[in-house]
Amino acid sequence: MGGMWKEWKDFALKGNVLDLAVAVVIGAAFTKIVSSLVEQLFMPLINAMTPTGDWRNLTVTPLKLGLGPFLGAVLDFTLVSFVVFVLVVKLRGKLLKKEEAKPTTKTCPECLEKVLIDARRCKFCTSVLIRPT
Repeated sequence: MGGMWKEWKDFALKGNVLDLAVAVVIGAAFTKIVSSLVEQLFMPLINAMTPTGDWRNLTVTPLKLGLGPFLGAVLDFTLVSFVVFVLVVKLRGKLLKKEEAKPTTKTCPECLEKVLIDARRCKFCTSVLIRPT
């Protein structure tokens, strides 16, 4: 029993498991924000542009097919996915471009081999290297 407890503890406390748990909690909170944005800002504008003002209750007779609820779900998905794309994907891409990593290697001018950026001598030809500023 002690072995299984240790394995579970090692699994549960791994960084990627904790990261996933945090992502789920943040995702749930973010979902509320995006849903509120769609329901409180976008939907009233769409309702104002429709003749009856409540297009989500539209049914097709005589079978009473729920066309309005289906179109509402499609529109919700479209708007939510667009907002997530703009706020998360595009914004994250811009932030990652700003935080590009500095180079870790440089090329030796004598032998053209890659050496660490802070190296004072080339490990291949032993020539003295100029340190970057």
